[in-house]
Amino acid sequence: MKELRDRIRDIPDFPKKGIIFKDITPLLADVSSFQKVVDIFAKRYANQSIDYVVGIESRGFIFGAATAYRLDAGFIPVRKPGKLPYETHRVDYELEYGTDSIEIHVDALHEGNRVVIIDDLLATGGTAGAACQLVQKAKATIVECGFVVELEFLKGREKLKGTPSFSLIQY
Repeated sequence: MKELRDRIRDIPDFPKKGIIFKDITPLLADVSSFQKVVDIFAKRYANQSIDYVVGIESRGFIFGAATAYRLDAGFIPVRKPGKLPYETHRVDYELEYGTDSIEIHVDALHEGNRVVIIDDLLATGGTAGAACQLVQKAKATIVECGFVVELEFLKGREKLKGTPSFSLIQY
């Protein structure tokens, strides 16, 4: 994992003062590192009978779609409000400075579907927890949430309420 960790750079005071942003764009630009991330996810879920990979906007789309392809699974986007063209389910969630929402198409998942939720980063867990709620509304089974990076000190796993989760790199 050192190779992957070395491809993530710290950007101080972004998006606001006091935050150190974990920038994954160098990892994405390095073909070997990007392939390694997708390979790790694909190998982890290869024998799990995954029907769909749910990717959280927006960097979850990158890793999620590539992983879905490798698993011969469908890809389902979870997006911010107003971005999906059809009828949606919506979940509101708390941020440290307010609230936000995410949506999924009402017909995207069905009872019995086996799902992996993929995103680039687990921080406070608000977005990932909301994505879990959306999948659960459809009565689909969440096999696991997978993240490239986890900021453990923010305790985001607590918002996943027992949903299994996996992260490649922890800070």
